Amino acid sequence: MKGLRIVVLAKQVPDTRNVGKDAMKADGTVNRAALPAIFNPEDLNALEQALRIKDKYPGTIVTILTMGPGRAAEVVREGMYRGADGGYLLTDRAFAGSDTLATSYAISCAIKKIGCDIVIAGRQAIDGDTAQVGPQVAEKLGLPQVTYAEDVQKIEKNFVIIKRRLERGVELVSTPIPCVITVNATAPESRVRNAKALMKFKHAKTITELQGADEDYIKMHDDRPYLRIEELSVADVEADTKWLGLSGSPTKVKTIQNVVFAAKEAKRLTSDKEEINALMNELLANHTLGN
Repeated sequence: MKGLRIVVLAKQVPDTRNVGKDAMKADGTVNRAALPAIFNPEDLNALEQALRIKDKYPGTIVTILTMGPGRAAEVVREGMYRGADGGYLLTDRAFAGSDTLATSYAISCAIKKIGCDIVIAGRQAIDGDTAQVGPQVAEKLGLPQVTYAEDVQKIEKNFVIIKRRLERGVELVSTPIPCVITVNATAPESRVRNAKALMKFKHAKTITELQGADEDYIKMHDDRPYLRIEELSVADVEADTKWLGLSGSPTKVKTIQNVVFAAKEAKRLTSDKEEINALMNELLANHTLGN
């Protein structure tokens, strides 16, 4: 089997474990500057599947593609530290405020520009939990898709055999290449950073990040092409701006509520059977248990 070109869709997301009152802007978009940024967890599962394919099939190239502001380049570097070969940052002010429809359009334009055999993405991002971007990208590219993937088991000729984790069990499916695969959190966790890769790629930067760097640093980048994280703009991917940003996003978020659960009262029980039976009867009566 010849080497494959794999694009892993990765997203830098706000850490939703720390959502506060400033998490949302007045226009209904997420205030990402107010929240710590992390690598979307299920995208790490997707990266691991891509790296396992790379391990099995020599010559395979794994590329990270992320969309976001300049700081999202950190996601590409993180992917490179774990075994990816390089990456692209899809960034432009015209992308700001994009919902899943506009995001999938922009990403599909970028994939057409980059070219690949397999697109692998996490099932969903924790800042939206929609699980829509992967399938929408597949539709816009006109490619077959396999969702809820837990393991890419085999690639032979022009087909991929995938194990899917469903609500009531698992199934094996095959799909022709090229294709789009979205990966569950039940898939194997991503490998940790590789020390050699960390040393090799720690200076990887986008052209924007290089602005203001000294001549020696710029010369190092010129001499080592693998340190370039490519930036792609709207013009680079030949996208139509009317389908991007807020104007291309039919989804509107009206409000976000920060709900804190707190116990109103507590009961301390002993091992006495009568106390336990009384508690069970109370829970059944208020429908906490049962129908």
